[in-house]
Amino acid sequence: MVHIDVWHKDFWLMVMSTFLLSASVYIQIPALSEWLPTVGLSHVETGAALGALGIGMFLFGPLCSFLVQRFRRNMVCVWAVAGMMATELGQMYADRFEGSPEFALFVIALRFVQGACFGLAQMVLCSTLIIDTTESFQRTEANHIASWFARFSLPLGPLAGYYSYELTGFDGSVIASLACAFLAIVFISMVKFPFKAPGEDTRLFRLDRFFLPQGTLLFTNLAVVTTVAGLLLSMPPQPLFFAMLFAGLCLAVISGRFVFRNAELKSEVITGLIIMAASVLAMLTRTQAIVSYMSPLLLGCGIGIIGARFLLFFIKLSRHCQRGTSQSTFILGWESGIAIGLFVGHAAFEGSVHGLLSLALCILAFAFVLYNFITHKWFMANKNR
Repeated sequence: MVHIDVWHKDFWLMVMSTFLLSASVYIQIPALSEWLPTVGLSHVETGAALGALGIGMFLFGPLCSFLVQRFRRNMVCVWAVAGMMATELGQMYADRFEGSPEFALFVIALRFVQGACFGLAQMVLCSTLIIDTTESFQRTEANHIASWFARFSLPLGPLAGYYSYELTGFDGSVIASLACAFLAIVFISMVKFPFKAPGEDTRLFRLDRFFLPQGTLLFTNLAVVTTVAGLLLSMPPQPLFFAMLFAGLCLAVISGRFVFRNAELKSEVITGLIIMAASVLAMLTRTQAIVSYMSPLLLGCGIGIIGARFLLFFIKLSRHCQRGTSQSTFILGWESGIAIGLFVGHAAFEGSVHGLLSLALCILAFAFVLYNFITHKWFMANKNR
């Protein structure tokens, strides 16, 4: 069936699955940040547990292309999400090992495996399933919309995690995470994907649907930016922060639609970095109550603008039949930066907000220099679309 409008039933189910899958992971950020120190983990171990998910995301990447050709694409995604749920259940019962020397390693290992399953599920969902539910002329729009749904889970997931932890404890936050993952499986299962015969090249390990080599510089620049988001998420969780971060993302959608519609290509990322720097600088130097509202609002707006533009950069950099690979590379860059920020924030700056914000400001300055003087010029010389 040819879909004239991208907003059809199957696409709705896919983007909602994308949102729920990311929310299932982000719910755990405030819950684990609060729970792990209470059960005996040091700040470094807490940071390692939160950051291990980002490392794990690369584990199954080289197998992604083989798996979606050897098995049914949707079932690969479903089983990957089921693997996430198994590790989440493991976290619920992890405190039975509390006090043992292996406790920290067990939690970190669970998070690593969870990251591996999450990475595979995200790669299959965004690089294959969403593309398969849309017509060829709608795919850039579909990728753009799906990435926004995943982005909205960045504040809404932790907000749900904060309240579920406060109201029902760590087990309640795990149940909320499980519920999101289970709903993602239900939505994916409701879409019918026709069988596709395996291609001629079915090597076990491939970069296809995993990593775009020519996008390494973009990947690095994106990870540097999202490291700042990870650092700020490592601070003591506040519901107002998450709510205003969501409002900032909504503002970024409006800005992209009206403010930057005909703007010079370079302006979006530069503006986003300046807005993010203003957000961090306000938190660093001001104590007025309005800062609690404006700083996360600016942060959400800035990172939303940058994320949307970098996604399109990855698409434009990809060659024929590499669209799915560009999506996976974008996801890995986004999540890697957040994981690095969470690790560094907990391991090195627990209790030192001033030091954390100072580092965030330095990282944004570096990201600005890298993009303005290197990445953008390189992209303009190497883009393929």
